[in-house]
This record gives sequence, structure tokens and C-alpha cells, in this order.
Amino acid sequence: MSVFPARRPNGLRVLDAFCCAGGMAMGYHLAGFEVVGVDIEPQPHYPFTFVQGDAIEYIHEHGREFDLGHGSPPCQAYTPLNAYNHKVYPDLIAPTRKAFETAGLPYVIENVEAAAAELRDPLMLCGPMFGLRVYRHRLFETDWDLTAPGHPVHVERCVRNGYLPTPERPFMSIHGGKHSRAWQRAACDAMGMPWIKVPEDAGVDRIKLGIREVCEAIPPAYARYVGEAFAAAAQAEVAA
Repeated sequence: MSVFPARRPNGLRVLDAFCCAGGMAMGYHLAGFEVVGVDIEPQPHYPFTFVQGDAIEYIHEHGREFDLGHGSPPCQAYTPLNAYNHKVYPDLIAPTRKAFETAGLPYVIENVEAAAAELRDPLMLCGPMFGLRVYRHRLFETDWDLTAPGHPVHVERCVRNGYLPTPERPFMSIHGGKHSRAWQRAACDAMGMPWIKVPEDAGVDRIKLGIREVCEAIPPAYARYVGEAFAAAAQAEVAA
């Protein structure tokens, strides 16, 4: 039996660029899309068709084969932590946008709040908008009309990164670190990503991979919302 809810295919295809372990991909899948993911790194637990390669090159070569493009370029260049690391990371938001535009592909570009200056009129999505117990603000730029649902006030308390939720602090903080197997599994529950849960008997390397996967991920509920909005607009355009 599948661990995912039943879905109704909508006949649309989405290209999931910089896909990581497939948080956004699952959301688009649940919205009815056929999903193809591309990432420069191996993604052994990506749940759909996966292509290992340069995401921007793939958009240029295959973008016209899809109805929607989604890009989640690496965010390290914009995160506050980089102010201390002083490392040079690629800024791929503008090249990703240009690739989608060159391909004539309607697009979504997602990134962290600190990347706001690089994005065009983005909207913000957050976990409580979708009943999730995680405050995970992410920005979304689209070249089509998309509005955000109401943003509940942050009233619930959040545990420190690396700690399990409690009745007093029911929301999780999900960021990188040397975390436990139990923490990784709880983070997957908070994000709605059961397919990347590490097994109960997982070894150290598998746990490390699972922690990286969930910390890099976006809750599928975000992409399901975005995907359903795009599909509804596409259907309305056809019917007009």
C-alpha cells in the first residue's frame, strides 16, 4: 500500500530542477503532475524519474518538453551562516530564470528569505498555512499569478535545532547538525516526507544522508499548493 494519498493526474509535466530528495516533487505529484527531477548530485531516494546532471543545461535542452518549470537553486550564498563561513557559492537564481525564459517555460523559483533581493516580487509560504508543525519560510517567484493563503500568527513555541518536539514546544526547528536517528524521523513527520525517513536500524552514513535530505527539503504541501494553483489556471485558460 502506498504511503502517499491518492492523486488524480492532470496531464501536466513539471521539471524539478535542483531537486534534492524530492520534497517539492512530491507536492507536484500530489497535485497531479508527472515529475522529472534533475540534480548535479546523486539523489538515491528521489521518488520519481531522476536525471543526474547540470540543472540549467537540462532546462536549456529539455525545457520545452514540460508545462511548468520549478527551480530551487542552492541557497548557501544567501543564508546568514555564510556571513561567518565567508565561502564563495554560485548565485544561480538569475541563470535559472533566464533558462526558463529562454525555453518559454512558465516557472516557479524557490529560495530562502535572505534571497529576497534576487527574486522578483516573491510570495512567502510557511508551514502553519498547511497545518504543519514547522515554521519554514520560503519565497516563491512565479511568472504567472499566484497568491499566498492566510499566514497564521506564530504562537506555538519551537524547540531548539536538534531537539525533539514536546507538548510545550510542539514545533520543530529543522537545520543541519549532528542529529539523531529519532530526530531525523521526527523531522520527516513534521515536513510530511515519509519516504526519506531513515530505517530504525540505519547506520551512521545512512543517518547522515537522511539528515542532509530533510534539512535541504521543502515540505511537499508547499508545492502541492503551487501546483494546484497552476493547474487550475491552465485549465481555466483552456476552457476560456
